[in-house]
Amino acid sequence: MYANKKIIVVLPAYNAARTLEKTVAALPNLVDEIILVDDASNDDTAEIAEKLGLFVYRHQKNAGYGANQKSCYRIALERGADIVVMVHPDYQYDPSLVSYFSSFIADDYFDVMLGSRIRSRRETLAGGMPRYKYYANRFLTFIENLATGQNLSEWHTGMRAYSAQVLRSLNLEKTSDDFVFDTQVLLQIVARKWRVGEIPVPVRYFPEASSINWRRSLQYGLSTLWLTFKYLWRKP
Repeated sequence: MYANKKIIVVLPAYNAARTLEKTVAALPNLVDEIILVDDASNDDTAEIAEKLGLFVYRHQKNAGYGANQKSCYRIALERGADIVVMVHPDYQYDPSLVSYFSSFIADDYFDVMLGSRIRSRRETLAGGMPRYKYYANRFLTFIENLATGQNLSEWHTGMRAYSAQVLRSLNLEKTSDDFVFDTQVLLQIVARKWRVGEIPVPVRYFPEASSINWRRSLQYGLSTLWLTFKYLWRKP
């Protein structure tokens, strides 16, 4: 418990059996509960999660990254979360940083916290981010900042924390079940004038870490640009 706040970590999982245990082991002690939503994995992700004592919810069929997060947040709110931190169970983002994300929200500095992979080009590329993804990230983030008046170093991180009030304010039914879900959520947050903070997070790229291919990345980028232009017309 941190400052009388219930902190729940949610793990949107798909075929995370090889990295789940070390992800959970790295989470700080202040976490009150861990929820894993298994998006119809082909491996034993859910079985490992149950052995680790996590709260496990299974999708009967693969619904997509956005749909997985919707289940994560719905369940976390139902279980009384005050702060919800999303951590990918592929061990790409450092789980030990959950304590910093939580403290900024618990101490009422911010309503939302993002973990930025982009502190410097050298560090990001040295961490293994493909060069084309780095430059696409920089370009999309520049456009999104320009359109929204924000000054975030990255809009596309997979490590995020939200106050319960923020999650309750969002219209998740209007969001995608795919990867562009994250962009839609952040545009809603900016439109509602919630306070958004960020801290740098080191990221590891390795074979077990999840990643989308070039074709899906292109589709994601084009969808992000379309949503950003819609935002300019106040239709997030």
